[in-house]
Amino acid sequence: MKLLKYIKEYRFSAIIGFVFKIAEAALELMVPLVMADIIDIGIKTNDKNYILMKGLTLVGLAIAGYLFALVCQYYASVTSQGVGTKLREDMYHQINRYDHRNLDKLSAPTLVTRLVNDVVQIQLAIAMTIRLTSRAPFIMIGSLVLAFFISGPLASIFIIGAVILAVIMLAITVVSMPYFNNIQKKLDRISLIVRENLNGIRVIRAFASQNKEINKFKSQTKEQKDIQVKVGRIQALLNPFTYLIVNIAIVLIIYFGGREVNVGGLSQGEIIALVNYMNSILLALIVFANVLSIYNKAGASYTRIFKVLETEPKVKDLGKIETWHSSENCIEFRNVNFAYNQKNILHNLSFIIKKGETIGIIGGTGAGKSSLVNLINRFYDTVSGEILINDQPIKEYDLHSLREDIGFVPQYASLISGTIRENIQLGNQQASDEELMNALKIAQGKELVEDKIAGLDTIIEQGGKNLSGGQKQRLTIARALVKKPQILILDDSSSALDYGTDYQLRQELKKLDITKIIISQRTSSIEQADKIIVLYHGEIVGFDKHEQLMKDCQIYQEIYASQHSKDGDSHE
Repeated sequence: MKLLKYIKEYRFSAIIGFVFKIAEAALELMVPLVMADIIDIGIKTNDKNYILMKGLTLVGLAIAGYLFALVCQYYASVTSQGVGTKLREDMYHQINRYDHRNLDKLSAPTLVTRLVNDVVQIQLAIAMTIRLTSRAPFIMIGSLVLAFFISGPLASIFIIGAVILAVIMLAITVVSMPYFNNIQKKLDRISLIVRENLNGIRVIRAFASQNKEINKFKSQTKEQKDIQVKVGRIQALLNPFTYLIVNIAIVLIIYFGGREVNVGGLSQGEIIALVNYMNSILLALIVFANVLSIYNKAGASYTRIFKVLETEPKVKDLGKIETWHSSENCIEFRNVNFAYNQKNILHNLSFIIKKGETIGIIGGTGAGKSSLVNLINRFYDTVSGEILINDQPIKEYDLHSLREDIGFVPQYASLISGTIRENIQLGNQQASDEELMNALKIAQGKELVEDKIAGLDTIIEQGGKNLSGGQKQRLTIARALVKKPQILILDDSSSALDYGTDYQLRQELKKLDITKIIISQRTSSIEQADKIIVLYHGEIVGFDKHEQLMKDCQIYQEIYASQHSKDGDSHE
């Protein structure tokens, strides 16, 4: 029923395909009757003209049926491909609405598999429904009706055979369905392994772990193959059972029909017609058995697709505030608590960041630094407590407007395949070349353009593979600066820069009259900040200037001491 709204848009194509397939089936049902006439009239009376006329009729039925089938095939493709395209568009749109909790739960590999492979299964099921499934019931019912028209007692054999086959098909379907669900999950796992291996191929080679990863891949594909073989064996029972039952029915028809011919109850042509109708039912059931396998796969895919479409983001866009109003208090945390997968990450955070301040955040691995800034972007929502931007609750801001005024540079630099210009303009599609160069200058990436013949049109490979880590970080910083944000968040985004470049970057950032939040593992990167937040196991153990923290905060003292030599010389 959920799928019907997608088919509705292509209902005329589906109806046309369905009608032409029924017309083709109707022509096919006429063939045994024509054959019966040839036997009972043409051959019996040795009327060659009658046989020729009926033979031409059969040829005409075949040509007309072929043309009807072509029309059905075309419109079935239009419908199935159209529905698949619309499904993918809606899934992609929904995925882009997801918050980070959704994306953490439904990982990238499973989303890709559902977006590609699962939709293909639905497309195939729709096409087969129009092309084959619509025909099979019509052929079976039509054959039964015409068989009853010829001989009621013999037609009862058809009904008994059909009931037995229906029970067998239902049993096989019930047994097979769980296997198809498992197969799709195995495909997700295989996609994950491939993705991880391709992304980490250099690390894998550096540690000479290719054989280990190959064996892991082989193990997963073998498990998937074993399930496929197992369900294939179950599905393979359909055809033998179908042939067996139908052929037994044909033998019974010939046996009892022959007796009727002997007593004059039926003609030889009518017996041939009954056998042909039984064969038509056989072919229809074989088709239906094969389509049933497609339906089983599509059923599993259907569940997975609508899981994507029906998963709603936890972060709701209330959209009340679209324009930022300047306030002295730029960001305020009030007793904020945050948990991830039922594990507490941040505990009772309370602090205020004034407009235009530069705030440093430091702490050990897993202290909650990235989690803190992810709350400012509303990538996640707090478990309790409140965050305010310019004295307004963050949840009342329109999400697009909120993120439009926040320049965020993630911990791991991510670039798209394309030109330098296209990458930086993600921050502002309307930015001029002058604005792009100015952002690159601040980010210490101007030479990346000036040293290249193509300048801003220099091609960046997928994921920035033709750039160093430091170059990628500088481009992502420039991308955030082009937005001209009111708040700039740098999540350990200068870790790949040398100390000299990092220093020059900080000097340029000082000139910007915006609120800046800098996460760093280096004390040298945040020493000059107006205030520094020191996190320890999700709690704030210090929030002050560098000089004061060196007096009062033991955690900060330990971090500083670990990064500086005994004689006091800084790395910088």
